[in-house]
Amino acid sequence: MRPVIGSLVKNLVLCLMLLMLARYNAAAAGQKEKKAMMVRISEIEVGANDLAAYKAILQEEAAASIRLEPGVVAIFPMYQKDRPTEIRILEIYANHAAYESHLKTPHFQKYKTTTLHMVRSLKLIDMGAIDAATMTQIFKKMSD
Repeated sequence: MRPVIGSLVKNLVLCLMLLMLARYNAAAAGQKEKKAMMVRISEIEVGANDLAAYKAILQEEAAASIRLEPGVVAIFPMYQKDRPTEIRILEIYANHAAYESHLKTPHFQKYKTTTLHMVRSLKLIDMGAIDAATMTQIFKKMSD
């Protein structure tokens, strides 16, 4: 009977250790995700009558974000050549905290409030990097 109890205790201890390891790994993964670079593509449709004003406000906001916010790696606004009212913004932040901070800045708040009536649709798409290591090379090439 004692060998059975000893075996059960060993298995119970092993299970508890595995459970603790799993919880630790989950917590570590959550922390890593919070520290990981955040990449998003914003898909925006703007009314044709508002396009010039929208682009001017967006250009001002993107420039201020890059200039004033160390956690903003890129805010790269673009438009579809065959549909100029279809705007795309590539947004890259150092981490999720930098993104959260960006949302509270005066220049973003001004952009959001002054363009709200101009936007017909908005879709925010969070992206994952397939080759994050190469991304740093892209920025190095651009600075050369």
